[in-house]
Amino acid sequence: MSVDVRLRAVEQADLEVFFEQEHDEEASARANFPSRPRERFMNHWRANILGDPDVLVRTVTVDGVTAGNIVSWTEESRRFLGYWLGREHWGKGVGTRALTLYLQEEKARPLHADPHKANTGSVRLLEKLGFRHAGTIVHDGEEHFMLILD
Repeated sequence: MSVDVRLRAVEQADLEVFFEQEHDEEASARANFPSRPRERFMNHWRANILGDPDVLVRTVTVDGVTAGNIVSWTEESRRFLGYWLGREHWGKGVGTRALTLYLQEEKARPLHADPHKANTGSVRLLEKLGFRHAGTIVHDGEEHFMLILD
């Protein structure tokens, strides 16, 4: 069964979906990214993501419904990519299609991603899209792969 995956600008209502997705315990554990309290989450999104002209962020929709987000930003002169999809969209090709669309829009290369080593699904997805391994880094005592798309 085929699904219609699209990207669009982030709308205010999307933030509630993103907040709920970040509070999915399994997703948070796989990403090794602790969920934040509502006010901190919303302030971060409004100021650091939506309020930063350097950030390219898109809502991922599946059959017209908000499914997650993809974002890229510059940190210490390197361009990074991150994404979050609701668990109900895992393993269905949504990530592959959404990131393929996003990478057509985000032209910066090299593009870096640093998934948690145990997040095998994300690592495989990024590898499938051409990201190569460039070592490991440590965030809060946990190892993450450094992947680069040239």
